[in-house]
Amino acid sequence: MPSKKTTFTIDQVKSHNKESDAFIIVHNEVYNVTEFLHEHPGGKKVLLKVLGTDASEQFDNFHQRAVLEQHQHLLVGSIGGGEVETSSTEDDSELAGLQDGESFGDLVPFADPYWYADWSSPYYNESHRRVRAAVRKFVEKEIMPNCFAWDEAKEIPKSLFKKAADAGILAGLVGKGWPTKYAHRGPIGGVSPEEFNGFHNFIICDELARCGSGGVLWGLIGGLGIGLPNILHFGSEMLKNKVAPDCLAGKKFICLAITEPSAGSDVANLKTEAKKTPCGKYYIVNGEKKWITNGVFADYFTVAVRTGSEESGMKGISLLLIERERKGVTTRQMLCSGVWASGTSYITFEDVKVPVENLIGKENKGFMCIMANFNQERLGIVIQANRFARVCLEEAFKYSFKRRTFGKKLFEHPVIRNKLAHMSRQIEATHAWLEVLLYQAETMDQDSQMLKLGGPIALLKAQATQTFEYCAREASQIFGGLSYSRGGQGEKE
Repeated sequence: MPSKKTTFTIDQVKSHNKESDAFIIVHNEVYNVTEFLHEHPGGKKVLLKVLGTDASEQFDNFHQRAVLEQHQHLLVGSIGGGEVETSSTEDDSELAGLQDGESFGDLVPFADPYWYADWSSPYYNESHRRVRAAVRKFVEKEIMPNCFAWDEAKEIPKSLFKKAADAGILAGLVGKGWPTKYAHRGPIGGVSPEEFNGFHNFIICDELARCGSGGVLWGLIGGLGIGLPNILHFGSEMLKNKVAPDCLAGKKFICLAITEPSAGSDVANLKTEAKKTPCGKYYIVNGEKKWITNGVFADYFTVAVRTGSEESGMKGISLLLIERERKGVTTRQMLCSGVWASGTSYITFEDVKVPVENLIGKENKGFMCIMANFNQERLGIVIQANRFARVCLEEAFKYSFKRRTFGKKLFEHPVIRNKLAHMSRQIEATHAWLEVLLYQAETMDQDSQMLKLGGPIALLKAQATQTFEYCAREASQIFGGLSYSRGGQGEKE
């Protein structure tokens, strides 16, 4: 049960104005910062100047609201209006934006897709609104307040995977439809597995990306979203039953290991080899993989190996499931410029003995298995990149109304409005194209998708990532030096 906190009058808070007895008010809530004075990133003198007062304006000038969630242990009460309750483990507050004709979100211009403002759309219905509301609630409670800390720690807690699985999120990110046979529950928002479609998947991924951290997002869904589908589509029942239930329940973790130090994205020329033993019961795997998302903490690796000759190219590629527990598997985290929490790793396979039953699909036919999931993977990148672009726009938009230069708000300068407008038009154009291709993917059979959608989806990926780059650059210009520092108001930039 949540614990009760005291109510204060403003005059009562004024009396707590000494270094040994330090209270402040932030957005009508009272915080005891006595023990926090020496921990404050800006130094204790900043807080000493506002002791016993309402420091909401000063707080907003330097911090995101999510910072308050990280310091709930300092919350001691509220100003008037009865008792305030601290956060409980179960959030049973009513979801908003579920009814036809009801808008959703903060309604910052272009910070959310058009249908959040209750525009008409042929793609969404009441079930999509339920998923939208439930995932946003999960992200704002469980993920957003912790992104900075998890990025700095270069890992996300294992408990987050289980929370996401229990909420009905993880199983919605492994391809078309709901994997009812292997998921321990149905989709988030009370959607039935039968009605779950690609647009529900889109909403889940899009709302998760709103956290603004590529490292946290990839850490949570990066390996699962590209490592498990090949097993679900092409693996034997033995492999599916071995891997899928625990991964979808957040108990075990999987990644896709294709890229190599020498081959890069040239999948057909990879060097990691798998040779059969004379008895024909095992493969002996030797080689290296690089840039493998989630590789640091993965229990399972979906690995592209060469079972044919080097001259055979794509016709000599196979897929194997390799368990971490097998002798000869080692991983080490790569020190990258960003996405720290994603567990990007370098993997070495040294004489790893793998049963032939771990073959995914058919021998020397792995290249087609890999290609079969590329459309889905690229659409996932588009969804994430365009939402990240929206995050840049949203944060810049909000900041432009807080920051003042030359006697006026940033937003009042035409050059700033010009930047925001160009960011908006590119985001909305990309989103519209994305919806069209998602609809085609929903209505076409698999063979038609492979033939007709590969080119457009690849172009859309280029469009989305270039839009993201543009928006990140323009938002950084609006934030100025704040975009260069880690943490604070420009954290997401």
